Amino acid sequence: MMDENEFAAYADEAWPTLVRAAVFLGCSRADAEDAAQTTLVKCFRSWTKVTGADNREAYVYRMLVNTVRDSHRRPWRRERSHADVPDDRAGRGHDPHGAVEVTDAIHRALSGLSKVNRDVVVLRYFVQLTEAQTAAALDVAPGTVKSRLSRALAHLATDHHLADLTGRTHP
Repeated sequence: MMDENEFAAYADEAWPTLVRAAVFLGCSRADAEDAAQTTLVKCFRSWTKVTGADNREAYVYRMLVNTVRDSHRRPWRRERSHADVPDDRAGRGHDPHGAVEVTDAIHRALSGLSKVNRDVVVLRYFVQLTEAQTAAALDVAPGTVKSRLSRALAHLATDHHLADLTGRTHP
């Protein structure tokens, strides 16, 4: 039998990270909220499977990645605004102008990656899944996660959008 209170607590906790991950996976803010909501509906419908999964986070983020992929196949998909990236630090006394600049640079740098490499970077570093969880979420081998991360990080290390933030010069 499903414990609705347990699911509600999980949904409240997971919501901001699901939305943020969907944005970095290429959704607009509104589409990211739709993807997060769809993912949580799928979780609710199969909560017994979710809670019984060996790795719940990987299971849920695989649902999110598949939902985002499905939404990107729709013909009405719009280009997202860089201002759509949700900031999970709201109310912590940060510089909003600096946050917009950093968010924009990160989005531009991530958009330079291939889809598969961006998925790995987002799940591994923004969502903070382990390599094993990332591999399970993307249905690839852990070695594939490592090699994709290696290529993606090498690309990001030379990205001029990120270099602008650190004051490095771009070769």
